[in-house]
Amino acid sequence: PNGGKSYSSPHLVTIDGVTQVVHMSEAGATGFSPADGKQLWTIAWPGEDRILQPTVTAEGDLLLGASGIDFYMRRIAVTRAATGWKTTVRWESRGLQPNFTDSVIHRGHAYGFTGPRLACIDLRDGTRKWRGAPYTGFSILLADQGLLLVLSEKGELALVEATPARFQELARLRAVNGRSWNHQALAGDILLARNASEMVAYRLPRAGNK
Repeated sequence: PNGGKSYSSPHLVTIDGVTQVVHMSEAGATGFSPADGKQLWTIAWPGEDRILQPTVTAEGDLLLGASGIDFYMRRIAVTRAATGWKTTVRWESRGLQPNFTDSVIHRGHAYGFTGPRLACIDLRDGTRKWRGAPYTGFSILLADQGLLLVLSEKGELALVEATPARFQELARLRAVNGRSWNHQALAGDILLARNASEMVAYRLPRAGNK
């Protein structure tokens, strides 16, 4: 069905053992069967300028973000029963208030942005654990190292600990010159970043290297 315009891409996930495509639109969130396009479930959440991607928690819930006039997060439980699919809102939180930057999940916590600042929330109830430096950027999770690689809107690259205990920036450098609204990408140990005028590649040190 026509849910209005959306900048959010269709997202392939597995929920309750069923592979499906989740899409955010102005009408809300909907799950579709990739085999035949059949609508499995939907949850109404009217809003404008959907940009963010849904994120799946370790328990199989969906972490959804609203952008537009109001900014906040919802944790949604999507479950399958004999009578069909059911959606339940576990919590709503303004601990993260993302606009166009997605969040990442690590060990029971979500890391993203509240306005221009990097922040961390507890996935159990959505409470904020800390709010850190102003980056307004994009984050990549290095799960094995427990680190975040954050590319800021100003073109700076920061290395931040992915821990709820505190905000801890370990390093920062100028990655690209000028404003960057592009998501960085990681291929092996090569980090790629770009903006409208230039593209750069960095080789990251592997464990044990000096």
